[in-house]
Amino acid sequence: MGMKIGYVRVSTKEQNTIRQEELMKALGAEKVYIDRMSGKDMERPELQRMMAYVREGDLVVTESISRFARNTKDLLGLVEQLQKKKVRFVSQKENIDTDTPAGKFMLTVFGAVAELEREYIRQRQKEGIEIAKTQGKYKGRPPKDLPEFEEVYTKWKNGEITAALASRHLQISRSTFYRKTAEYESRMA
Repeated sequence: MGMKIGYVRVSTKEQNTIRQEELMKALGAEKVYIDRMSGKDMERPELQRMMAYVREGDLVVTESISRFARNTKDLLGLVEQLQKKKVRFVSQKENIDTDTPAGKFMLTVFGAVAELEREYIRQRQKEGIEIAKTQGKYKGRPPKDLPEFEEVYTKWKNGEITAALASRHLQISRSTFYRKTAEYESRMA
């Protein structure tokens, strides 16, 4: 008999994991991996550690499939990886156990329903933003304050640092760095 391994995830660092951690204790999880980041990214460090750690005969348990993966493709991919290692997956909320044919079927159904609901949420959000824009109530995300931009820009322009290093230093994406660079250069012209 293998280990019972718990996986806990919340979407942001500010959210609390206590409820899920207590559930893992109640379920007898011997080891628990906790991520504090969006589930849409599969490069979650603790998820990756857990997937590398599990061994044949282990059981991975999570509160719900939405804590494990955000879309059907990712969910089924993760479960397939677990099954290749002969590791069971159980989602407590949906009462899904991949050891049973019904559990495998329900996993697919719940994953599809969860993905559909997220699509509905995105669609409603987009529609709400469009309405707010027409009413002049939506201004978008406020621009990020970058007090060190000129100094970093100068180093980049002089070839002292790369765009990748500049964007890392400013804690923005490379595409945002290039956009801010273009805006800055057009103001200076």
